Amino acid sequence: MKIMRRTTLVAVAAAAALTLAACSSSGDDTATSEPSAAASEEAAAETDMANEAPASAGTLVDVAAAAGQFTTVLAAAEAAGLVDTLNGAGPFTVFAPTDEAFAALPAGLVDALLLPENKDVLAKILTYHVVPGTVMAADIADGEVATVEGQNVTLSTADGVTVNGAKVIQADVVADNGVIHVIDAVIVPPDVDPAALLAQ
Repeated sequence: MKIMRRTTLVAVAAAAALTLAACSSSGDDTATSEPSAAASEEAAAETDMANEAPASAGTLVDVAAAAGQFTTVLAAAEAAGLVDTLNGAGPFTVFAPTDEAFAALPAGLVDALLLPENKDVLAKILTYHVVPGTVMAADIADGEVATVEGQNVTLSTADGVTVNGAKVIQADVVADNGVIHVIDAVIVPPDVDPAALLAQ
């Protein structure tokens, strides 16, 4: 009987020791795995945030500069002192003539407009191409709309989108502070006389 009791006690002690060892091992595993899981979750969250954050398009000036077809209008905006405005909060809708559109103006007119004494006239022409707010092409309706310059331009959707007859050849170029619609001609306010500028 004594031998059996000793054997039983040894077996119980061994089982207890094994149980404690297993618990200790399990606790270590948990402690080791928890930081790893937390790190994985944090990395996943950072990845999700990176995927969700929209890439900045830049201001109207940034987007126009990156496009590479608006060097003349950007030089004109600089000469007219409008760069800060176009870099501002806005939003603005800009009907932006391409370099080819400016090249189609009467010879010498662009040079005349860039003269310091014609800064106000240049600013008047440029702001005649700008409408307050963000107006996407799909939202344009036929009719007149006030420009930043103060006078109205006529929008039409009869044969594609046009503004005072100048055709939108690329629509909805989105910037952080508005949108650009590329047009194929320079539009001039009715009270600006290009011939008088050339005669100076």
